[in-house]
Amino acid sequence: MSTQSITVWDLPTRLFHWLLAGSFTVAYLTAEADGWENMHFTSGFTVLGLVVFRIVWGLAGSRHARFSDFTYGPARVLDYLRHMRSQHYTGHNPLGSLAVFALLGLALLTALCGALMYLSGSELLEEPHELFANLMLAIVLAHIAGVALSSRLHKENLARAMVTGNKQGEPSEGIGSTHPVIAAVLLAAVLGFWGYSWLHPFDAGRMEEQEEQHHDDDADDD
Repeated sequence: MSTQSITVWDLPTRLFHWLLAGSFTVAYLTAEADGWENMHFTSGFTVLGLVVFRIVWGLAGSRHARFSDFTYGPARVLDYLRHMRSQHYTGHNPLGSLAVFALLGLALLTALCGALMYLSGSELLEEPHELFANLMLAIVLAHIAGVALSSRLHKENLARAMVTGNKQGEPSEGIGSTHPVIAAVLLAAVLGFWGYSWLHPFDAGRMEEQEEQHHDDDADDD
């Protein structure tokens, strides 16, 4: 059957992808930067919200956005590794699916640790927070390398497809709607949160104050 340009990635999926990439990058780069605490907290909480949205969209989204479309067993992954050049997937390929699940899991763990640190003032989760962030960075770099390799093997620009939403495939594999309303709601929510955090910055000294309070309480108990 002949192939043609079809719409594979809906607008919410594409928007989520680039917002997550940007938010994680900003959060990572501002982690130790003095004076950029509000940017770090804003980006981190954005990551948390985006992951929650993607989990919901993975259950209720369009065909290729649903987790059921790219959940593969170990045998399929190994077979893809052996015959990568001859196997083409319209949606996520088996290696790409592993990257997606790993990134979602690590992003959730990283953001949750950061959120709990901010809300509680405890530094107990600082090392896990940094560990998960560094592991996520490693997966991101591996994912970029995998995208470049797959693009070369199959002569298609996967990064551009995540911008335009289109890939080469059989007409029956395309999606019927790009869900622009859902994408608009997602974008409005993110921009609204960013605007709110700019007008009402996160308290950069909150964690230090709560940690000092914990120390004082421990001293009083002694």
